[in-house]
Amino acid sequence: MPALNVDFSEEEFNELREVAKELRVPMKALVKAATADHIARHRPPCEAEVVFQRTFAGPDLAAAITAAGVDDGPVRPAA
Repeated sequence: MPALNVDFSEEEFNELREVAKELRVPMKALVKAATADHIARHRPPCEAEVVFQRTFAGPDLAAAITAAGVDDGPVRPAA
């Protein structure tokens, strides 16, 4: 597996150590997770994400719900 050596200032390293300790994870796991999160945020979204964002961010949400046949409105008590 490829590896990477990263240099930190003393202050950065100490902060990293403190955060890892607070989260109860190894420093290596913390750096790897932070890197993976950063990469994911900067990748273009997949097609499903685009459809989801377009549907739920747009003004046609009610129409999309109706078109999907979803009816989860309030249940009325039987009289």
